[in-house]
Amino acid sequence: MMLQGPYGGLDKDKPLIRLPFTHFAVGTVLLALTGLLACLALSLLYHFEESTYTHCHVPNYLPSISASISLVPERYIWRCCIGLHSAPRYLVALAYFSFYWGRFARRRLELLLSGLALLCGLAENTGLLLLTYVASTETYSVHKNGFIVFIASSQLHMLITCWLWQVIKRHCIHPEEVTSYRWKLRIFMFNISCCIAAAYFFIRHNKYCESGIYTLFALCEYMVVLSNMAFHMTAFLDFGSKEVMVATRPEDKRY
Repeated sequence: MMLQGPYGGLDKDKPLIRLPFTHFAVGTVLLALTGLLACLALSLLYHFEESTYTHCHVPNYLPSISASISLVPERYIWRCCIGLHSAPRYLVALAYFSFYWGRFARRRLELLLSGLALLCGLAENTGLLLLTYVASTETYSVHKNGFIVFIASSQLHMLITCWLWQVIKRHCIHPEEVTSYRWKLRIFMFNISCCIAAAYFFIRHNKYCESGIYTLFALCEYMVVLSNMAFHMTAFLDFGSKEVMVATRPEDKRY
């Protein structure tokens, strides 16, 4: 698979698949979004008591994401959606690294940050796969560590990306780059705020066992995940004129 400009050629070989990057980006995000909404809806409709249960035994009105993706059939819906969602995410991380490499060829700090952004992007997706395929009801410690890797690498990835795009904005030649940087920064700040709020409500729930506090934690958790999706969706702006192609490698000789 490769990213090409709208008029890029591939020798004389026709591509097997040719897809605008905008469609590719929307489809990738919709896989995760559809899986999340389906799991939450099924949990509320058919497994309300199980999904909203906590050790405090106090009223709770929304399930956490971990609880909603641990039940059946929600577990299999989520695994299917994230399994399909993850491969494009790895490819987009590599596409961004290639983009940064071209932009920062003579800037050592930015090149190092680009490499770190790539590692964070790969770790984020790997953490997501880990918490997806090991449910909290199966092996809680593994699920928890996967969640920690996902959140930590996600935050660091967004921070580094905002730093790199601030540098790009200073020397931008396209208005889309300024728009992309502003949206990235706004979404990152919103994501950080939701993470802090979620941590506060989680600690408060475990300490005081107040009614409805875990519901606020769950709501903040939804916002964290949705804003993470929105941040990755800004690739729509960054590669909007590109195409995703799957093609055979041109042969040196033809018979």
